[in-house]
Amino acid sequence: MPPWKTWTALGLVYVVWGSTYLAIAYVVESFPPLLAGFLRFAIASILLLAFLLVRRGRTLRATRRQWMGAAGIGLLLLLCGNGGVTVAEERGLPSGLAALLVAGVPLYVAVFRVLGRDRPAGRTVTGVLIGFVGLGILLLPGTRPSGVSFGPAGLVLAGSFCWSFGSVLSTRLDLPSDPLVTTLGEMLGGSLGFLIAGLVAGERLPTSHVTSASLVGLGYLVVFGSIVAFTAYSWLLGTAPVSTVATYAYVNPVVAVVLGALFRGEDLTVTSVVGGLVTVVAVVVVVSQEGGGQRLEGAEPSAAPTALPTTTVGGVAQEPVDRQGRLRISDT
Repeated sequence: MPPWKTWTALGLVYVVWGSTYLAIAYVVESFPPLLAGFLRFAIASILLLAFLLVRRGRTLRATRRQWMGAAGIGLLLLLCGNGGVTVAEERGLPSGLAALLVAGVPLYVAVFRVLGRDRPAGRTVTGVLIGFVGLGILLLPGTRPSGVSFGPAGLVLAGSFCWSFGSVLSTRLDLPSDPLVTTLGEMLGGSLGFLIAGLVAGERLPTSHVTSASLVGLGYLVVFGSIVAFTAYSWLLGTAPVSTVATYAYVNPVVAVVLGALFRGEDLTVTSVVGGLVTVVAVVVVVSQEGGGQRLEGAEPSAAPTALPTTTVGGVAQEPVDRQGRLRISDT
C-alpha cells in the first residue's frame, strides 16, 4: 500500500475529528445544544440508512435485543459523551480545552479495566497516573476563561466517563453482526435521546437569527465528522497497524487547540499548555502499550470510535478491538 494513501487518510482523521470541536462551538451559537445533537445524528442516520438500503443493498438484520443494545450504547456514547461536550461549549468552555479533557478517554477505559479485575501492564498504570495529573492541571481555575465555572468542564469529564463505560459495555452486549447496522442503531438511539432531553430541557429550534456559521458547522459535523472521517478511518483499520491508526487519539486535541486559537481567539494559558502536554504524553504511553503493532483486516468503523476496549472481559487489554473487530478510541 503506497504510504501517501495511508497518510492522506490519517490526515483526514487528524484534521476532521480534531476540527469537530470548533464546528460544535459555531453550531451552538444559534442552535440549542441538545437539539443540535439531535439534528446532527438524525440526519447522519438517514444518510447511513439510505446508503445501506440503496447503495449497498443491505438488509437490516438484527434482533430486537440487538437493536436495543445498540441504542443503549448510542445513549452513552452520543447523548452523554458528545452531548456533554456540546452543552459545555454552549456554556462557554473553549473548544480546545474541551478537546484536551476528552483526550483522557483512553485513561478512563484503563481504569474500567482495573475495576473489571483485569491486570493492566505497569506501563499502562504509569500512563494513567500521569494522565490524571495532567487532567488535574487542566481543571485548575487558571485554565478556564474568567466567567466560566467548573460546571462545563465537569460535564465534559462526566460525558467522557460515560463514553468510556459505553465503549467497554459494547464489548459485552449482543449487538448486530454488521458494524454499520450497529452504527445505525447507536445513532438512532442517540438522536432520540437528544430529542427527548432537549424537549424536557425546554429547548426549541430557532426559527430566525440562525447564523451561516452555525449552518455550515452543522453540515460539517454531519458530512465530514460523521461520514467522511469514518470512511477514512474504516479504510485505515483494514490497511494500517493499530498503533498508527491510534495516533489520532493524541493528535486531535492538538488540532482542536490550534484551530480554537486561530478561528475563535481562545487563549492558551501556560497552565492549559502544561496540562495538555502532560495529558497527551500520558495518552501516548497508554495507547502505545495497548495498541501494539497489530493490523486489523476488513474492519469497519463504529458509530463513535472510543478508547481501546478489548475482546477480554474488563476493558482495555492487549487486543485494542471490540468483539466486532473495530478499534474504538475517541471522537466528538
